[in-house]
Amino acid sequence: MIGTEICLIKSSPVPSATPENSNMDTLININLDHGDPVMYESYWRKIGNMCDITFNGYESLSYFANGKSLCWFLESKLEEEIRRLHNVVGNAIVDDYYVVIGNGSSQLIMAALYALSPTNQPHPINIVAAAPFYSSYPEMADFERSELHKWAGDARNYDKDEPYIEFITSPNNPDGVIREPVVNGIQGKLIHDLAYYWPQYTAITSPANHDVMLFTVSKCTGHAGSRIGWALVKDKEVARKMIKFMEVSTIGVSKEAQLRAAKILGVISESCVNPTLDNFFEYSRSLLTDRWQRLRQVVKANDLFVLQKYPLQYCLFTKKFYETHPAFAWLMCKGSEEDCEKLLKGHKLQTRGGEKFGSYSRNVRISMLGKDEDFNIFLQRLEAIIQELPDGN
Repeated sequence: MIGTEICLIKSSPVPSATPENSNMDTLININLDHGDPVMYESYWRKIGNMCDITFNGYESLSYFANGKSLCWFLESKLEEEIRRLHNVVGNAIVDDYYVVIGNGSSQLIMAALYALSPTNQPHPINIVAAAPFYSSYPEMADFERSELHKWAGDARNYDKDEPYIEFITSPNNPDGVIREPVVNGIQGKLIHDLAYYWPQYTAITSPANHDVMLFTVSKCTGHAGSRIGWALVKDKEVARKMIKFMEVSTIGVSKEAQLRAAKILGVISESCVNPTLDNFFEYSRSLLTDRWQRLRQVVKANDLFVLQKYPLQYCLFTKKFYETHPAFAWLMCKGSEEDCEKLLKGHKLQTRGGEKFGSYSRNVRISMLGKDEDFNIFLQRLEAIIQELPDGN
């Protein structure tokens, strides 16, 4: 029998970083560019072996999954747990929707573009998103140099009387703002990327109910390495085309990864309804709340950096009012000519510059989901930059 441990296991959290050498050349580089969600490790360590799973050598040999789902490679247990979690959280309607599984939401984005692009048009359909938009959208739209679709830029500037597909990322990556469609055209098709519409990031104000909705385990639970995402699709033919994309590109999705994800989602759902367990979303929200409070404390007393502000909203899941605490900080340097990415890079802080998001070089996206020690060092260096300013502001 082959045993496969399911919980993510890494080294124990490291205490707050100690003061660093003042010589910048000797400092280690802190990567705040990628949204690698290792912050969640402490929760999965805390619950121990509740999400362990074992596979026998004779299991999961077939390409096909057991079940009657339209998505022929979707494990029935995973579909069950996806629907259950959405019902527990209340962040999306699942009744009368088809579930399509993918290798992370990235593959599902490509599949949705394929499925929604008309095949009988003389020109590729235009792909747009309102800036600042997720930095990978342009690359995904144009990567295959497909005759089906092409990147057309900022949705706010789109004025063509032609078919289009608009991405609506809500909460938005990079700035955490709740989004609605921008282009008001009758020829448009919409993809709602809801990777961050979970209670640790934002208030759940209503269940999402859109034609195509994308979610991912990586931002929901932190298990980015499992590469599991799912789409809730209203139209059967759109779902079929997305499934065909997965069939041609990867012949389905790993059953081991699916069953791992099913177990993890089940544990999360149970933690929300069982008072004897640590509620996953409350635990995660407390971590993000603490990090955001500390970051705002460092930034508030200076004339260089500005952070996005968010309104208090009532959450139907928690039955409380609270502020959004996004997975990324959208930091801005006040000077119009300031290159914020370059400034932080000079202090060995690697970030993603605003121009990659269709915005300005004075903005940067900073991951809030990294290791404790990296986040502590980031705050120290940010404070050092502020203190270097004239009069400390």
